[in-house]
Amino acid sequence: MLGRRAFLLGSVATLAWGAAARGGPFRLAAARRVASPGLSAPIEIVDDRYGVPHIRAASRADAFFGQGYVVARDRLFQIDLAQRRELGRMAEAFGPDFAEQDAAARLFHYRGDLEAELARVPREVLDCARAYVDGVNARIAEVERDPALLPPEYAILGVRPLRWTLGALVLTRDVSVGNVDDEIRRAWLAALGLLNLDALVAPLRPAGTLAVPDGLDAAAVSDADLGVLRGGGPSFGPRTPVITPAVTPAERAGAGSNAWTVAGRRTATGRPILANDPHLGIGGFGPRHVVHLTAPGLDVIGAGAPGLPGIMQGHTDRFAFGRTNFHIDQSDLFVLELDPADPERYRHQGGWRRFERVAVEIPVRGAPPRAVTLRYAAQGPVVSHDAARRRATALAAIALRPGASGSFAMIAINLARDWPSLQRAFRLHPSPTNFHYADVDGHHGWQVIGFAPVRKRGDGLMPVPGDGRYDWTGMRGHDTLPSDYDPAKGWFASANQNNLPPTTPRDRIPAYSFRDPYRYDRIVDVLSRQERHGLADSIRLQQDTLSTPALRLLALLPDAPSERARPAAAMLRGWSARIDGDSAPAALFELLWRELGRRVLAAVVPPRARELVAEIAAGALLRMLEGRDARLPAAARDALVDGALGSAWESARREMGDDPARWRWATLHKVRIAHPLSRVPAIAAAFPPIEGAGSGGDGYTVMARWVPANDGWRTAGGASYAQVIDVGAWDNSVMLNLPGQSNDPRSPHHRDHYVPWIAGRMLPMPFSRAAVDAAAEARTILRPAGPGA
Repeated sequence: MLGRRAFLLGSVATLAWGAAARGGPFRLAAARRVASPGLSAPIEIVDDRYGVPHIRAASRADAFFGQGYVVARDRLFQIDLAQRRELGRMAEAFGPDFAEQDAAARLFHYRGDLEAELARVPREVLDCARAYVDGVNARIAEVERDPALLPPEYAILGVRPLRWTLGALVLTRDVSVGNVDDEIRRAWLAALGLLNLDALVAPLRPAGTLAVPDGLDAAAVSDADLGVLRGGGPSFGPRTPVITPAVTPAERAGAGSNAWTVAGRRTATGRPILANDPHLGIGGFGPRHVVHLTAPGLDVIGAGAPGLPGIMQGHTDRFAFGRTNFHIDQSDLFVLELDPADPERYRHQGGWRRFERVAVEIPVRGAPPRAVTLRYAAQGPVVSHDAARRRATALAAIALRPGASGSFAMIAINLARDWPSLQRAFRLHPSPTNFHYADVDGHHGWQVIGFAPVRKRGDGLMPVPGDGRYDWTGMRGHDTLPSDYDPAKGWFASANQNNLPPTTPRDRIPAYSFRDPYRYDRIVDVLSRQERHGLADSIRLQQDTLSTPALRLLALLPDAPSERARPAAAMLRGWSARIDGDSAPAALFELLWRELGRRVLAAVVPPRARELVAEIAAGALLRMLEGRDARLPAAARDALVDGALGSAWESARREMGDDPARWRWATLHKVRIAHPLSRVPAIAAAFPPIEGAGSGGDGYTVMARWVPANDGWRTAGGASYAQVIDVGAWDNSVMLNLPGQSNDPRSPHHRDHYVPWIAGRMLPMPFSRAAVDAAAEARTILRPAGPGA
């Protein structure tokens, strides 16, 4: 927001609304003319006191123009850095250390016909996406004309923002490692004869049987097969940006979301309620930006991903919507045998097939361009190629298939008016999602959306030979996935648990990576017992800290602990099992939980497998401690628990001091948000960290706040955005967006959600014109360029 200054497109007028919230008049400030291609009519932007821009446009496309503009206004460097990374243009800004990353990014660009991809998108959706891009570029043009408006990073790093194009939305795809590292681990364990240990790290949900695919030499699989997927990046100096490393399997297990809908017949108001809190990383750029888009036939408010057109969770004037992660295994690793006479050929379909080779030049700041050759196999990009070993690997990914760009899905969802039109919009949504819905007519529903691969053979749980036997033959859409509409029980919830129907055929199981059910079980326990659920109940449930693992662990405390373990057992006995920030027993439990995990792994995992099985899933740990796994005999189990209690108590004294009365979980579980490039000294100086408080919760409570795996106790992720929607009485709805709407430390909305988020104090979500105007802080008018503008 930059001190509420704005330079408008066409005729630029800033209306200072300092007195508006008190009912006073606003005054017209400075005006100047700015060229603005892409805008068809004036747009009004009303910024409320919570930092949310409300965009009022004459057409739906212009409303999305406004969204692009305000996202670039509030988050320009964030979306620009992401675009550079995805386009493979980091080295041209930051130097040769990033050339390898750029090559990897370009390897995963879409290789098909971009025009054909755009032709798949409905015309109005495409017009809105084009307008969003124009809005981003309009703001970029504005700051180029007045560099004082540039976010501070640009002057510090000596770079300028990239212009956006519609084609880039199709070219760059959301390709991730997915479960490929799990595939590698399982093959290694199989080669060691220890495949049963994989259930300690990643238990299969639903239950399944691991088997080495026919034709795979598990002993030949190595970390080198991940190739460019290993990441890691260059050795960063003080002047080069730090890119967030990949999370561990345990941290991935903590990621997810909660959502529930409650029918009007079970609420206090008689109207449906929809609650949603996506669980994403905490510590860097905020992953959501809240905006309100209004135009004829469009009225939608909520949170979107910066740089992605549209709103991901929120409500229109007709329905509320939310989402949690569903699980579809959308990537497979294929092992290719190279021709001994020509390493540019690989065995496929009974013969030798030549790789498609693409030569690219990567521009490098301060150095000549880097020439790189990218290879592609029948299955997808070649991520490793070792001629000496006659071995290569290729990645098949849904995101790289025709029609699998997710860039347009949110727009289509936002333009929908009801459940049937949403079903059409879901055809544009490839990523696996539990979509929640509740409308003003009293209906509510759930639909799993996303694309699933159709495999000739196999289940995606291990690498497979790339000779053609395991190739993909197509994709299945959302119409083959589970759904429910107006469920008889009057509510529906999802929290990343296995919600596949029990009768799902094995060849239709989309993944085996569903999460522990602890958050879901707690939500069910609360919702099933409330006959008249209210907004306040949903807010309390989002902040609920009751831990199922803690409850189960308390039942295992020894009746006669050793002297060393006695203080810890005494503190935990009688504890509520709530992971509250001001709780000493909660802090002790978290230290004990990690210590138990270490000791169990040391007891049951042979030394040769400990690098592969370095973490233990919560369910697997509890099975061990509860005596449901014969690998840990009763006597050893009792001694292990007693020893862990003593060690946890000693750790607590080291971490929090000798006085247990002063121990608090929040003392350890700090919420600290720093610029992702804060290792650059000038960035660190210009962007002081947002910190000062800690949080309750952990990765298994409904109030999700997980910690890094074996690396301190900070809040590494959780529900950074949350909403509770009163369907039909929209102005009663509330939300939070950590740490605030703007990334610019000069903005009053840089960190203004931090304290409310820590306290669990939801903020209003004004929607009606009257409510928005009553909360207004500033107004901006964007006008199109042209004669008389």
